[in-house]
Amino acid sequence: MNIKHFNKFFLIALFAVVTSCSKKSPDTVINVTPTPAAPVAPVTPVIPPNNNPPTPSPPGDVVGKITVGYQGWFAAIGDGSPINVWWHWAQNQSQIPSPSNISIKAWPDVRDYTSTFPTAFANLGNGQPAALFSSFTDQTVNIQFQWMQQNNIDCAALQRFNPTGSEGPVRDAITAKVKTAAETYARKFYIMYDVSGWTNMQTQIKSDWTNKMSLYTTSSAYAKQNGKPVVCIWGFGFNDANHQFTTAACLDVINWFKSQGCYVIGGVPTHWLAQTSDSQPGFLGVYNAFNMLSPWMVGRIGNAGDSDSFYTNINLADQAYCNANNIDYQPCILPGDLSVHQRAHGDFMWRQFYNMTRLGCQGIYISMFDEFNEGNQIVKTAETAAFAPVGGGFVTLDEDGTACSADYYMRLTGDGGKMFKGLIPLTAVRPTSPQ
Repeated sequence: MNIKHFNKFFLIALFAVVTSCSKKSPDTVINVTPTPAAPVAPVTPVIPPNNNPPTPSPPGDVVGKITVGYQGWFAAIGDGSPINVWWHWAQNQSQIPSPSNISIKAWPDVRDYTSTFPTAFANLGNGQPAALFSSFTDQTVNIQFQWMQQNNIDCAALQRFNPTGSEGPVRDAITAKVKTAAETYARKFYIMYDVSGWTNMQTQIKSDWTNKMSLYTTSSAYAKQNGKPVVCIWGFGFNDANHQFTTAACLDVINWFKSQGCYVIGGVPTHWLAQTSDSQPGFLGVYNAFNMLSPWMVGRIGNAGDSDSFYTNINLADQAYCNANNIDYQPCILPGDLSVHQRAHGDFMWRQFYNMTRLGCQGIYISMFDEFNEGNQIVKTAETAAFAPVGGGFVTLDEDGTACSADYYMRLTGDGGKMFKGLIPLTAVRPTSPQ
C-alpha cells in the first residue's frame, strides 16, 4: 500500500462542514477540538415493502462480536520482507526512523517481541535501545493474535489497499500470516478493502478477490455471517478527492460481491444517512445495498461529551434506519488519539462502549488495533517514559497522571465486549483497572 494522506482533517460535531476523509494517514497529524453539536434533522426510516417487522441478522462472526481494524503494515529494512523498507514507521521509508524521520504518533511497547529492529532514536528511558517491530515477522503477528485471544477480541478486519503496486507482495505475505495466526489462536478475520485513491478499483478489486483473497474463505478462521464469507469495502461515498467513485461503480462492486456469495460490510462516511458533510449526496442507494454499515468515527469525537452528542443526534437515527431496512449496524469505537490527550485513562473509550451497547447495535468495530500512525492503537503501547525514546516527544499512557499498563486498552476492549454481549451489566462506570 502506498502511504495515504488525509487531504485535510475536518473537525466535526454532527453538522460541521468538513473536508477529506482518508482513514489511513500515517503522515498527517490530526488535532481534534470538538465543537458543540447542533441537532440533525430526523430522517424517516423506510419500511420494507412487505411490511414485515425488520429483523437484524442473528449472531455470527461479526454480528454480536467485537472486531478490531488490523493494519499489519509495519516493516523494517532487514526483516526479510519483499518491501524491505521502514514501511509506515518513517516518512522517508528508505531511511532509518529518527526524530526527524518518523510517521507514528505513539511508541509501541516492544518487550514481548522476539525480533526488533534498531532505530536512530536515543535509548528508551530505561536505557534499552529504541527498536521497532515488523509485521512481517511471524512472531509479531502470532503474539498480537494471542493478545486478541487473551482479551476476548473476536475478529480482525485485515486492511487491504490497492494491491496491484509495489506493496502487493508484502500485503499478500502478511495475509497468509494473519490466516495462520487466526487459526492458531481461534480468532476470526476478514478482508477489509480500503479503496482510497484506487484508480482502477472497479475491475481490480474483483480480480484480487477472485484470484487471491477468496481462497482464504476456506479457512476455519475466515469470518462468516449468515453463512456467508464477510468482506468489507471502506471508502464508498466519501466526499473528497480520494473517493470519487460513481454510484453506478459502487453498486456494481457491492452487487458483484453479493453475487459471489459474500456478506458485504460498508465502511461509510459518518454522515451517510443525512448525506451531508463527509458524505457525497445521492449515495443512500449505495449505502442501502450493504448488508452492514460501519460509519467512520476517527477525528469526529474527542471526549465523552462528544460521544453522548453523537449517540443522541446521529447513532439513534442511524440505528433506527438500519433496523427498518434490514441493515446491520456496526459503529466504530476508538480509544482516542494519545498524542493529543484524548484518552482520559480509558473513560473516553468506555463511554463509547456504554453508548453503543445501550443503542442496541449489531456489532462493534474498534478503530484500530495497531494504528500507531493515528495514535488510536489499543495494542501494547509505551506506558511510561521508561519505555519511550528519550527526547522523542512521544506521549505515553500515563500522560494524565494515571498509570496505565501497556495492555490496558486491550483489557478495556475485552470488558467492553463483555458488556456489549450482556455478560456484565450495562454500566456507565468503567470497571477496568488501568493497571
